[in-house]
Amino acid sequence: MAFKIVWSELACQDLRDIVEFIARDNRQVAEAFGFLLISKVDSLSRFPRMGRVVPEIEDDAFREIVFRSYRIIYHLEDAQHAIAIIRIWHGARGEPEIL
Repeated sequence: MAFKIVWSELACQDLRDIVEFIARDNRQVAEAFGFLLISKVDSLSRFPRMGRVVPEIEDDAFREIVFRSYRIIYHLEDAQHAIAIIRIWHGARGEPEIL
């Protein structure tokens, strides 16, 4: 059974910020990259444990997948068959605020 994906307000803002930043140079590339990030998130519905445990938290429920320079950080909620997308964070920005 596929997991439901829920985006936090902060993760949505992260995605908007990423796309807007890239769009300064090229709108088409920005849009394509935004959709690519969304497709990576969507793949979690079928494979919710494919990400590694977030090193800063060391809790099995907090996981991340890395795509290019970005960390897609999520919380796995097994009982609800849901995944909460918490942040999409560029690695050059240091450690993300997660909680």
